[in-house]
This record gives sequence, structure tokens and C-alpha cells, in this order.
Amino acid sequence: MNVVSIMAHQDDEMGCLGTMLQCRARGDQLHFATLTDGSKGFVQNPGIAQVEAARIRHEEMNSLASAVGATYTSLAQPDEFLYDTPELRMMLIEAIRSRQTDLIFTHFSEDYNQDHVTVCMLVRHCAMQSCLPVLPTESPPLAEHPAVFMVEPHGPFAFVPTHYVDVSDVQEQKAALLRSHASQEEAMETALGTGLGQYCAIMSRFRGQQVGCAHAEALVAMQARGAVKARSVLP
Repeated sequence: MNVVSIMAHQDDEMGCLGTMLQCRARGDQLHFATLTDGSKGFVQNPGIAQVEAARIRHEEMNSLASAVGATYTSLAQPDEFLYDTPELRMMLIEAIRSRQTDLIFTHFSEDYNQDHVTVCMLVRHCAMQSCLPVLPTESPPLAEHPAVFMVEPHGPFAFVPTHYVDVSDVQEQKAALLRSHASQEEAMETALGTGLGQYCAIMSRFRGQQVGCAHAEALVAMQARGAVKARSVLP
């Protein structure tokens, strides 16, 4: 299968990276897509030039993708000013079609960051349109609607998982890969006093306790036409 993380920012894949590594272990091809340029992610250096910040975020995400043999593309919209537009919908539909996407991971419908919420809404619409011929793109429509799962948000949101994936044996690899986002490691240490890997491990240990393993990632199946499958698609 072609498995695609569609997120707002570079490092947002932290909620599904362990699951994606388990997908790769069973032979799936991984892909990463971000909708923004990530240029507002420098709380530790707010005066950095936007172009330079975007370059750094792109290189960090590309490094992580390369390390797992994945592709990476960014739609490069302005960070923290992501809007649903006709042009962006067409770009995302093409991104989904061009990867022959079978399985999507994206943001939950409720989140602390509006860019995240906007991506969730865009994925809901564009995943549906990706298998319909009414909106032509360079790549042909998909043969079938991709399965879509939403990752756990950070913050005080009601999140009741529909699925869990045991990521215990890839947890260390996940933490090492997240260190590719060096700028965000520094930003997280500045803002929250912890790195990305340690931050993720708090929740993955909690979810693991719920299902009887050391570490797990929790997901919610997107309740949209075609996005839920009668067959198992998760590792």
C-alpha cells in the first residue's frame, strides 16, 4: 500500500510515525506531505527570516523522509495562515492522486491549531474527490477512496480512539527520526522543556497501558463516505 501522512507542519507526523514505520515493515511505501512551509515554528528565534525558516523546516522533513526511504512534498502555504481555497484543494487532490494513495493519516477534527483543523477538513473533501473524475488533475483519479485515520491531538480534547497500533518495537527508531527536526527539538525545549521524542513517549506509554503493550499510537477512523473500510488496513 501507499501510505501518506498529510499534515499542516513538518513534525506533525509525530502522532503516526510509529504506525507508519510498522506499515513500512510489512512492505508499504511511505510518503509525507505538508501543506504549510513551517516558517512560524521558531519560538526560539522569532526574528528569523521566513525564507530561511521555511528552508530549514523543508530540509529537516526531507531528511526524515529520506531516512525511511519515503518521498516528501510540501504545498508551501504560509504557516499559521492556511485557508481553504480552490487552488489548494486542487493541489492536494493532485498530491493524493500522484502517490496512488491507499491510506492517509491526518489531523483530528478538533485541535489547538487552526492550521491542523483546516488540513483535516481539506483531507476529508480532497480524499473523496481524489477518486472522482469531476476535478481533472495531472494524475488520474484513484481507483478507490483512500482509508483515512486521524491522529491524536495535543491538548484538552475529547479523543476516543477507534484503533490502536502497537509501536513498542519502533519507539526508539521513532524518537531518533524525530530528532531530524532539530529546530523543533530546540523550540520544544524552549516552550515545554522537553524534546519531541520524550513528549510523544508520554502519550504512547499511556495508550500502551490501555491495550497491554509498552507503547501504542491511538487513531480515529474518519467517518466519511469511502474513508472507512470493511477490511483491516492498519498494521
